[in-house]
Amino acid sequence: MQNIKQDGDWTLEIYPKSSLFNLNLKELWRYRDLLILFVRRDFVSVYKQTVLGPIWFILQPIITSIMQLLIFNNVAKIPVDGMPPMLFYLSGNLMWQYFAGSLTLTSNTFRSNAGIFGKVYFPRLIMPMSLIISQLLKLVVQFCLFMAIWCYFYFAKESEFHLEPNVYILTVPLLIFIMAGLAFGAGMIISSLTTKYRDFTFLLTFAVQLMMYGTVVIYPLSFVPAEYQKFILANPMTPIIEAFRYAFTGTGTFSWNYLLYSSLIMVVLVSVGTVVFTKVEKSFMDTV
Repeated sequence: MQNIKQDGDWTLEIYPKSSLFNLNLKELWRYRDLLILFVRRDFVSVYKQTVLGPIWFILQPIITSIMQLLIFNNVAKIPVDGMPPMLFYLSGNLMWQYFAGSLTLTSNTFRSNAGIFGKVYFPRLIMPMSLIISQLLKLVVQFCLFMAIWCYFYFAKESEFHLEPNVYILTVPLLIFIMAGLAFGAGMIISSLTTKYRDFTFLLTFAVQLMMYGTVVIYPLSFVPAEYQKFILANPMTPIIEAFRYAFTGTGTFSWNYLLYSSLIMVVLVSVGTVVFTKVEKSFMDTV
């Protein structure tokens, strides 16, 4: 005879969500071990079969910053507000690459993990969260590089540059949190759209490249004519990068109002992205 479990004996019950706002966030905590495994997988697998391995985490921002220094500072003669040019470009790349990398990876969540999603159950939100956290670990490594170069210029006795770090350094975790939220929310929205419209995958590549030029990565905000600064500040990443530079160098701008604006955009994107992502996960296997 078969032993049939009675009602109440089950350890796990899976049922469809009846509401867009039934996110069941408590379930994410129950699957925290799986989240840690995904974070480790995402972090380790990136450069696992490369010759230099994790050294690429450091080489990537250095090479990018050197190229920008040669082209935009030496050739185009774009000023850097009196900061050490290498430090200026490295600070911009540090923040932008975290945002762009998190956005790009998160936007491919459904397409990249369709095989896993179709075979086993777990809270789907864990996947984009793991990508954001694994990119954060990469940011920590690159931030150590930034601090090493910052210390060199700060303690150099004969340096022509004068850095003035200030109390706003304490806001760096907040800046990273806002960036993570922006990438997380926007990535989930785009990922949901790409299940039906693959065009968004190609558009995102161009959009990220164009957005960089609309952000203060390769030029300071002061370089932009006053009548056009409002358009640059409309990009929620601009106040974040400006605040980061100001915290460590004392040069640039720091505005709580614009950071509040970036935070509001982040809250809207995360809220909309989470709802849309949760809705699409029910049926995406039919279209992906």
